[in-house]
Amino acid sequence: MEQARELTETRLSKRAAKSDRDATFPFDDFNYLRNAGFLGLCVPERFGGFGADLETYCLVSSENAKGNGSTALCFNMHCLTMLMMGELSEPLEMTSEQRKRHERLRSENFAEVIEKGVFYGQPHSEPVEEGETDSSLPQGGRRFGTTAEKVDGGYTINGRKFFVSLSDAADYFSTPCILGNSDASWIDRTLYSKVPRNAPGVTFDGDWNPIGMRGTVSRNMVLSDIFVPDHAEILPPGGFGRLFQVQVHGPLTFTATFLGLMQQAYELALKFLAGTDLGMSAKGEVGPVQGQALAQLQFIVEATQALYWRSISEAKLPPTTEIRQRARAAHITVQCNAVAVTHEAMRVCGGRALLKQFPFERYARDAHAASVMRPWTQEAVIADSARSILAAARRTEVVET
Repeated sequence: MEQARELTETRLSKRAAKSDRDATFPFDDFNYLRNAGFLGLCVPERFGGFGADLETYCLVSSENAKGNGSTALCFNMHCLTMLMMGELSEPLEMTSEQRKRHERLRSENFAEVIEKGVFYGQPHSEPVEEGETDSSLPQGGRRFGTTAEKVDGGYTINGRKFFVSLSDAADYFSTPCILGNSDASWIDRTLYSKVPRNAPGVTFDGDWNPIGMRGTVSRNMVLSDIFVPDHAEILPPGGFGRLFQVQVHGPLTFTATFLGLMQQAYELALKFLAGTDLGMSAKGEVGPVQGQALAQLQFIVEATQALYWRSISEAKLPPTTEIRQRARAAHITVQCNAVAVTHEAMRVCGGRALLKQFPFERYARDAHAASVMRPWTQEAVIADSARSILAAARRTEVVET
């Protein structure tokens, strides 16, 4: 955690404004992450990494987000891939042969991260909603318009992804798709493979000029007859579908970014009013109305982070309905309060906080991305929560996903 705080203060925060202004990927940040060994944060220790579990990663990520939200969000794509290959794949049912193969392939993938400093993006979202996967796997719906056909030595993949962070930067993209021409169940047909950025048939298109998270450079990704060898699998066939059936805390990894933005907006407001940072003199006596608003911000931040921290502490427990509901509550609470706190921090600090020389407005713009990020958009999570609440009230069984 001390390394993460130092990284935020000395590196990430220094370059965030330029990356935001130009809507360019923070290559310098990732070079530093590579040189500091942070690309191996979630790589198990026996493979040469730091061995951070999901809870530890989330704490580190929220610190990183205080420096640059875009960097933290992009870093999440890489670290979640490491967690999926590592810690999160351990409970998955596999045959002994699948387990041996997974162990060998992830060892090779981890070694490339540690020794060569490669990093991953995650093109999980698609501009389609169709097929059985949308009704059977709400978290994985909108992922399977991308299809794979089995050929000698691997698969041919075709599809289109959108909002692909690190689109011009990642070495590999952890790409979910579904196998066609098969009588197997849809779960068994889910595939999760690494696609090189420069693979023949991979192109990125579309302009990138959003209001927030501008440094993620999340353009459209087109896959046209991409050949992916069998040994490029990140999870065994069916592993992706099974993982998203049982793993409820995976989406909370990107929630950490928005928790960090909220925390930083509050902390910056305190420094701003006290004149202890930003080269500003103290604002003067803080009146009772302004003081009450500041206290309310603290209450919101404390309550939000307490709920979130409790939820991620349960990541290794069996996913009961109570634990699922708490994860949903933590996620939505962060989504809503990140927006509320980043905006209120500007109001509390007064007109000077609107100046572009200060990062308040960047925090506020970035915070709005939380509610629309798949798979746990605000509307999807609220709908799932309501379904579970009503089922419990009616004492009926609900299939949790």
